[in-house]
Amino acid sequence: MGTALTTGRARARRWAATGAVLALTVVTVQGCSAGQPDARPAAEALASALESGDFAAVPLAADAPAPAELAATRTAVVEGLGEAVATVTVGDVTLADDELTATAPLTVAWDVPWTDEDWTYTATAQLVRDEDDDEQPWRVRWALPLLAPDLTAGERLTVGRRAAERGPVLGQGDAPLVEKRPVSRIGIDKQHVAEAQADPDAAARALAAALGMDADAYAQRVAAAGPQAFVEAIVVRAGDPGYDVAALDALPGVNVVADELPLALTRTFARAILGTVGEATAEIVEASQGAVVAGDKTGLSGLQRQYDAQLRGTPGVVVQAVAEESGAARVLLDVPPVAGEPLRTSLDPALQQRAEDVLGALEPASAIVALRPSTGEVLAAANGPGSGGLSTATVGQYAPGSTFKVVSALAYLRGGLTPDSSVSCPPTTTVDGRTFQNFPGYPTAALGDVPFRTAFAHSCNTAFIGSRDLAGDGALLAAARSLGLEPAASLEFPAFLGTVPDDASATAHAASVIGQGEVLASPLGMATVAASVGAGRTVVPTLVARADEAATSDEPADDAADDAADLPPALPLTADEAAALQAMMRAVVTEGGAGLLADVPGGPVLAKTGTAQFGQDAELRNHAWMIALQGDLAVAVFVGEGDYGSTTAGPLLKAFLGG
Repeated sequence: MGTALTTGRARARRWAATGAVLALTVVTVQGCSAGQPDARPAAEALASALESGDFAAVPLAADAPAPAELAATRTAVVEGLGEAVATVTVGDVTLADDELTATAPLTVAWDVPWTDEDWTYTATAQLVRDEDDDEQPWRVRWALPLLAPDLTAGERLTVGRRAAERGPVLGQGDAPLVEKRPVSRIGIDKQHVAEAQADPDAAARALAAALGMDADAYAQRVAAAGPQAFVEAIVVRAGDPGYDVAALDALPGVNVVADELPLALTRTFARAILGTVGEATAEIVEASQGAVVAGDKTGLSGLQRQYDAQLRGTPGVVVQAVAEESGAARVLLDVPPVAGEPLRTSLDPALQQRAEDVLGALEPASAIVALRPSTGEVLAAANGPGSGGLSTATVGQYAPGSTFKVVSALAYLRGGLTPDSSVSCPPTTTVDGRTFQNFPGYPTAALGDVPFRTAFAHSCNTAFIGSRDLAGDGALLAAARSLGLEPAASLEFPAFLGTVPDDASATAHAASVIGQGEVLASPLGMATVAASVGAGRTVVPTLVARADEAATSDEPADDAADDAADLPPALPLTADEAAALQAMMRAVVTEGGAGLLADVPGGPVLAKTGTAQFGQDAELRNHAWMIALQGDLAVAVFVGEGDYGSTTAGPLLKAFLGG
């Protein structure tokens, strides 16, 4: 390095001479001896400069580089630390016994990115006294190790990020649902293109054609990449029968890179619920406030996104001093990565896969949800391909049709009916000029004055509408909440259970009691209704396990308490009410519209069919529903467009139960 200009040769000789006495016996003091100038201000000026990079105010010894050169040196050395910030603290100044030299320990703490652990080291500042300068009697001798331990000329500091192992997503019994699985990254390697003397544009278009991609868009990406870039086109999981990886690898300029990614059991397995993992988007990077950087793998959707902070863990950090010429590196700080924590869910892999297989290739939006009534655990939440990536199972909002009559029945039981009470079931009924009727083909034998159980079993719309006054003044909403259809639910995953109007016109209220009009529910919500009937208490569905809470709770979540306070009180479901509802749901199988479930293997099945009309006039169509109970299993099946609950949803439910 160059040296600074001096104010006189005598001063230069004096500084040079004092440099040889640094090994003399020293005395530790807070400042200097009485009557002697204090060396501490010079050390503190150096500390400020090491923090800021501005050496203009540092009193430097004659043999030190100029302040501008020191600033440039510091910039070059620490540039590789990015936005890391240093804090430098001066310790006790130690004065030599000749009082012409001193040392000051400097504690340097770098707040390096991506870790809460500072890179901390101690440097020693060498100070020399100029007896002829009253304004700045002490000066700093410059040394590269002030910037980093044992730093030598030509070394530069770098900080590197080491990705943490992503935590797995687990299901029942800690069965892995999402874990690292082998994949092949397939793309154009421009080095391969050059070696083969091929045309990059033609190579890109050939690969895009083989993959069914937009050839123009991919060719543009390849053209924009650097001369040695690998431009990924697709990632294929090992064994995917839809891709001939070997044939793709044989195309000119194509490279196949083996890798591992967190993947579910299959490409479609619970995808809408679990979500996906991929390279962080610009929005995710910005929102993370430095926790995520470009190139990181993060959750992009579903539970992977919601619980990304837990799953992604904490990255490791390495600070090194790297020699510019040789590339030799010395490790100065090594903070190992901390693997992400597992995310435990209640999904049962076998039941989830069975539900997805049953839904098969249904074109309309569809879903199957299975709960364990005894715990509220969601065992399956499957969505058919017609849902288009939306979790119809957990956030869909549809009129539940006659499956909602379980809720209305509870309100009527509380209003004074019993399963044996006589109710009137005429072919039609009119409310404020609107005519309601039963479903086409309603059995004639179940018309007239019939037991409430029979009206329920055959799903008599007119009987339920005729009894609607028993569910006035918020009673319908209160019954819905008692069966777990909680409008103010706050769960640990994206979910909608249902909404029920508590103040409606006569016509709207008549539609509500048969599950139409303004009543909305998700398949998860209706499975919760069935689960509550089976458990004999209000069930709260759970999907994500939390160590600090029980699997189920009869109380609303804290953050939903304010919303729940404005709703009609949700009385606990009593044993007698549950028994009555169970008996009526069993009658749906033994004498009503769900007779196809009578021979399902296992214990007796309890059910309720549902059909909800939507659309107008010639465009009128049906949502098809069915809910059921068998032992400690509650199930809801939904098809967005079908014939009737019994004919469209019923066979799917039977297949799911193993019938």
